Amino acid sequence: MAETEKKPVKIVETALRDAHQSLIATRMTTEQMLPIIETMDKAGYYAVECWGGATFDASLRFLKEDPWDRLRKLRDGFKNTKLQMLFRGQNILGYRPYADDVVEYFVQKSVANGIDIIRIFDCMNDLRNLSTAVKAANKEKAHAQIALSYTLGDAYTLDYWKETAKKIEDMGADSICIKDMAGLLVPYKATELLQALKEGTNLPIDLHTHYTSGVASMTYLKAVEAGCDIIDTAISPLSMGTSQPATEVMVETFKGTPYDTGLDQNVLAEIADYFRPLRDEWLDSGLLSPKVMGVDIKTLIYQVPGGMLSNMVSQLKDMHAEDKYYDVLKEIPEVRKDFGECPLVTPSSQIVGTQAVLNVISGERYKTTTKETKAVLAGEYGQPIKPFNKEVQKKVIGDKEPITCRYADLLEPELEKLEKEIAQYKQQDEDVLTYALFPQVAIDFFKYRDAQQKKVDVQAADSEAKAYPV
Repeated sequence: MAETEKKPVKIVETALRDAHQSLIATRMTTEQMLPIIETMDKAGYYAVECWGGATFDASLRFLKEDPWDRLRKLRDGFKNTKLQMLFRGQNILGYRPYADDVVEYFVQKSVANGIDIIRIFDCMNDLRNLSTAVKAANKEKAHAQIALSYTLGDAYTLDYWKETAKKIEDMGADSICIKDMAGLLVPYKATELLQALKEGTNLPIDLHTHYTSGVASMTYLKAVEAGCDIIDTAISPLSMGTSQPATEVMVETFKGTPYDTGLDQNVLAEIADYFRPLRDEWLDSGLLSPKVMGVDIKTLIYQVPGGMLSNMVSQLKDMHAEDKYYDVLKEIPEVRKDFGECPLVTPSSQIVGTQAVLNVISGERYKTTTKETKAVLAGEYGQPIKPFNKEVQKKVIGDKEPITCRYADLLEPELEKLEKEIAQYKQQDEDVLTYALFPQVAIDFFKYRDAQQKKVDVQAADSEAKAYPV
């Protein structure tokens, strides 16, 4: 690159979404986020990833917060910075495929409430499962970014990634993200991958990885040198381990080079100072486990994302079968092979992991299967890169004819039915979407919300009675 040619790399800050999702199971509250927003808005980030992924479920289920309310408050605070969310294609933010009308309405409401960039991925990398969300984002004038779930295997050649990038451009996406959820992309492979993608597309390329295997900062360095336009980082107290590389480290790395981010280290230091005591609180309370802070090179051997590992450990614990840990680790790649070598990312990672546990515990492969395993092998989650193992498919779904079309084409519109079911609890348009994704959790939350409002009303009435005695 000529010395005069400047190509500043853009930074997406993940502190408000993936960093706390990866480190403390998505337990950061809105109240903990709001005081630092004004400072974050001055940092010069390309975008702040703050919504989607597991934040929606965790807000409702564990924090008793309305995720839509969080988004509106974040939008009010971020005057100059784009807000980004993670969206699971046809699965939206849930764990099953939804009808197109629900997907379209969810995109519409996400943008109306403040989202600028929608990162859309599919656990099978089946582009058919992304088309509705991309079209909906285009319609709402939002930035549609398609994320390819990065994984390893014979079929995942450089030509595969290059050809897929071209298809993504043709679909109407505004940018591409390589979503390396398990930290599998090593530095020199990143150079090869970026060069191949740049041959296949003119779209900007964003790289998202996790520090789990210990190579992520070096991977970012090589990727940026090879033409990567955007990288995802986390402010230092919420970085490393199963999270992303530290924002300040990457900013300093590129300082004074053609890739200089232009971000102000003084502002970043203020942001880090805010999050440091919070991190200490989480460590003291046990919410942040030191286990997720180190490097786990087993990630590269078993290709298992950190979140999937912790999920598997707790399943084995519940079954009093912790001694089967290594047996399950060996079984995971076998199940993945049976499932067409699919990437391991939500929800396929949970499905593969749970099935591997069942195979080991029962002593016979696929003797016991989950309804999700049946749905995957029936084609409901889409087509993987390789065919499913025919013998396993037959054992699990019998003579049922597997689905080969886009599964959502078989689904009836759902919104009208959902609206009727939710009528008695509805306080805002978005409530129907909350209910669509997590029916029981949503009802529990709506009841809690009603009870809280009644308390407030009673307190207000008491105050008024005291202020104006009869």
